[in-house]
Amino acid sequence: MPIHITTPIDDSVIFELKAGDEVFISGTVYTGRDAAHKRMIELIRSGKPLPFDIKGQIIYYVGPCPAPEGKVIGSAGPTTSGRMDAYAPELISLGLKGMIGKGVRDDSVKDAIRQHKAVYFGATGGAGALISSCIKKSEITAFEDLGTEAIRKLEVENMPCVVIIDSHGNDLYEEGRKKYEKKDTE
Repeated sequence: MPIHITTPIDDSVIFELKAGDEVFISGTVYTGRDAAHKRMIELIRSGKPLPFDIKGQIIYYVGPCPAPEGKVIGSAGPTTSGRMDAYAPELISLGLKGMIGKGVRDDSVKDAIRQHKAVYFGATGGAGALISSCIKKSEITAFEDLGTEAIRKLEVENMPCVVIIDSHGNDLYEEGRKKYEKKDTE
């Protein structure tokens, strides 16, 4: 049975989530890929404010396709999260509570997730059209010149994800690999 969560999220919600939990996310989610992340870090380091209050927020690693006629957004599948690993720990330390993407994360991100009580969600790659049906509103918030990589504020309803790394440091990818390797040696 999926767990329904609404953004912004706080430590009480984060603490209850476990690697492998299926969730439906509703509320505001911001988009951002590597170019936007680089600019956010530059803003932080120059003492300027971020384009949105990051505390309690979720960033979805996506560069959505243009919206077809009559649609809010085009296909919006997740991008590879590792491209944001150089930036994620600093954003997590400032209050970012969730990230949605696909693929493994490096140890610095896992450490920041544990230390600051955040969570990494996986969205299904190749399901961009399905995911876009959960997006009810989309507006560019910052860095419009980046095109598809601009930061967008999305309003989502029941966006399906799986907890990949929980706030306790459990990693679904690692656990799955261990189960597979154990079966292979039996």
